Amino acid sequence: MTSTLPGREAVDLLTVTIDGIEVEVPRGTLIIRAAEQAGIEIPRFCDHPLLKPAGACRQCLVDVAMPDREGNVRPMPKPQASCTMEVSPGMVVNTQNTSEVADTAQHGIMEFLLINHPLDCPVCDKGGECPLQNQAMAHGRAATRFIDVKRTFPKPIKISTQILLDRDRCILCQRCTRFSSQIPGDAFIALQGRGGGSAGMEVHGLHGSQIGRFDADVLDFEGGGCNAAVEVDTVAGPAGKPGLASGYAPGPIGPSELDESGRPFASYFSGNTIQICPVGALTSASYRFRSRPFDLVSSESVAEHDSSGAAIRIDMRRGEVLRRLSGNDPEVNEEWITDKDRFAFTWANVDRITVPMVRDEETGELVNTSWSEALDVAARGLEAAKADGGVAALPGGRLTLEDAFAWSAFTRRVLGTNDVDYRSRAASAEEASFLAAHVAGSGLGVTFTDLEFAPQVLLVDFEAEEEVGNVFLRLRKGVIAGRVKVATVAPFLTRGSAKMSAELVAAAPGAAPAALAGLTTTNPAVAEGLAQPGSVIVVGERAALVPGTLSAVLSLAESTGARIAWIPRRAGERAAIEAGLLPTLLPGARPVADAAARVDAESTWGSAVPATVGRDLAGILEALEAGDLAGAVVGGLEFVDLPDPQAARRALAESFVVQLEVRRSEVTEYADVVLPVAPPVEKPGTFINWEGRMRPFAQAMASSTPTDRKVLNDVAAEMGVDLGLAKLEGAIAQYVEFDAWENRAAFETVVASAAPAPSGSDAILATFKLMLDSGRGQDGEVHLAGTAQRPVARLSPAFATKLGVSDEVTVTGPSGSVTLPLVLTDMPDQVVWLPQNSPGCSVYDQLGARAGEIVSLQEVAK
Repeated sequence: MTSTLPGREAVDLLTVTIDGIEVEVPRGTLIIRAAEQAGIEIPRFCDHPLLKPAGACRQCLVDVAMPDREGNVRPMPKPQASCTMEVSPGMVVNTQNTSEVADTAQHGIMEFLLINHPLDCPVCDKGGECPLQNQAMAHGRAATRFIDVKRTFPKPIKISTQILLDRDRCILCQRCTRFSSQIPGDAFIALQGRGGGSAGMEVHGLHGSQIGRFDADVLDFEGGGCNAAVEVDTVAGPAGKPGLASGYAPGPIGPSELDESGRPFASYFSGNTIQICPVGALTSASYRFRSRPFDLVSSESVAEHDSSGAAIRIDMRRGEVLRRLSGNDPEVNEEWITDKDRFAFTWANVDRITVPMVRDEETGELVNTSWSEALDVAARGLEAAKADGGVAALPGGRLTLEDAFAWSAFTRRVLGTNDVDYRSRAASAEEASFLAAHVAGSGLGVTFTDLEFAPQVLLVDFEAEEEVGNVFLRLRKGVIAGRVKVATVAPFLTRGSAKMSAELVAAAPGAAPAALAGLTTTNPAVAEGLAQPGSVIVVGERAALVPGTLSAVLSLAESTGARIAWIPRRAGERAAIEAGLLPTLLPGARPVADAAARVDAESTWGSAVPATVGRDLAGILEALEAGDLAGAVVGGLEFVDLPDPQAARRALAESFVVQLEVRRSEVTEYADVVLPVAPPVEKPGTFINWEGRMRPFAQAMASSTPTDRKVLNDVAAEMGVDLGLAKLEGAIAQYVEFDAWENRAAFETVVASAAPAPSGSDAILATFKLMLDSGRGQDGEVHLAGTAQRPVARLSPAFATKLGVSDEVTVTGPSGSVTLPLVLTDMPDQVVWLPQNSPGCSVYDQLGARAGEIVSLQEVAK
């Protein structure tokens, strides 16, 4: 029988009988999945719907009978693993519910699994939410027949500074190893040894099958011969020594292969192995022994560290967040999140601003004060600055939709200006035009599923693994399945791109427009792939750095028919665009320059909207420094993220500054009034992810700290304006009235300029942020910080030879120098890559240079 759904290929359906119930399922369905569709539970440990079958634990054994050639249904001679066997026509399956054979087999498997398993459930992190506990009660014996001494191992083994392994709890289901190889492609944990090993010996040359990470000293292999790692952890391993004493790579280990702890770099997604482990073998160094599941209060939420909008679960105990888990959202993050989303939640409690502060006129110091006084000082100061030249708004790119809308309303209705720009990063007028014409008001566009099934995906100034991890996972899933081909326009093939088998469209910084224009000649297969229906061009926020890149992307999309997906890093960027936090844009994609759009906005807000197109980030800072603007209201702004941090410091030093922030930052030292606002965990709201998908979340933790929306509404009230945003419902109701404007502003094409041509020891600077770096979003999580990649400088072998550079290189820009270990990389000559904001290397702040600009190189004197 076949079934055809609209837009789908015909599906061949088979009829099978499970516990006397007939079920129709597609051909190729595993027995265990067919049973789930029939509402029948089969116990399992190794099975996971997003991993390939392994049949490792054997807990899902069932009795199977199939028709022979004559049509007689004959039972198979022994029980079969339902997680590895596909259904066939006429198959009859009896589970533990209807077959004594299957029930006995499952009891036997459970008994074997528990023979050496420790009875430490009261102290195990998995206790209370453990599949082994649950299934031992349902499918195990009431009493053990094993009377000998259980096998033990030294523990814990530190797979990384964040992931700890208790080998005696492991049941060898191989979920962790299959996840690491199949999903992110990181071989940071693997199955080693064979069988039961050498009986009666705890330390020997042949181990039984055990999970580890190719570590000779930890697994007691003789003559490992691997490089020793730096011992920096305080968590004890075997014999009280650090759990990892050597790396898996034989021979010399380069600096780019090591994380910050000195161990071979593992994975940005390793925390998922803890969550899918069906026992307590894998644990988190930050959560270990801190709570029991039944002590936790859980809330569904959305991750705030990137623009994927990943579903998460927040677990709290006594008002403190203890852990975060991945939510199950098949349309977005499936069941996976990055380690940053999972572990980096302590940032909101470091240097937390708990009360308002104002700057004392006599001492010049910030002093704590009451809300009433702080709001009064802010209102009077803003009124004076408004009269003295004007006030601009720099809200940052991490806001919820409701807070972003409040910033937009406050800027237009209270400050009376369009001088607002959420982009606390390098930006351009070309990008603002692109966002207004092709992103704002576009609704749900290209989706995660579209990327997974796109015939060809071209990445332009976007490193998926580093910038938005869930995009990387979905692209790699499509690549592994043979559905997707990925190409990337970049100076070199990064680790993440290599794991997607990406084709490199080599382009030095500044040469991307030319590379896109000549794609048909240089990479004809990629150009032909983009012409296939469903293909996608993914463009990142870094495309704004080079004039003409976005224009070239649009031209390529028009000539090939490919769709465009713009994917920024920050969680609040798309909401900021929809709320009109751009100098040229009002809420709902309404152009400021369009008189009809302004009239429509005025009818919704009930007040006048300024008609003059505002200044962008660079223009605002320049005007503040020159005195053309007298004040600024600042949100999530970090100097090190700005193209010219020194100019930003000078600008704010000369202005009246009101800061809305969760915690102290360098900007706080320049603020005249500091108003504390709530982090995402302490407020309800809505993120809009890069797809354009609404991602609402509830307040997880009780808090008296107000939101940006509430603070701005109160400041407006002090200045005599009622924004009507005191309640969340009011903000949502106002935003909904700003439905998408049909007459969007036209994109203004920018002609690309010639790429820079350095000579001698000069080079073009290439840079982007690593996922784990010196950003404040991971402050307070030392275990996670230990898994970050070490910062290195990258040069081509030929260029390094020409310069005579071998070990370390010093890169010098207009503001200063950075010295880093050298890694030779297959990339264009006269190009140097540096991490944008990693320990010891803040490109904008230390060098004073941006990507595509010229810097000089020299060897470090020995």
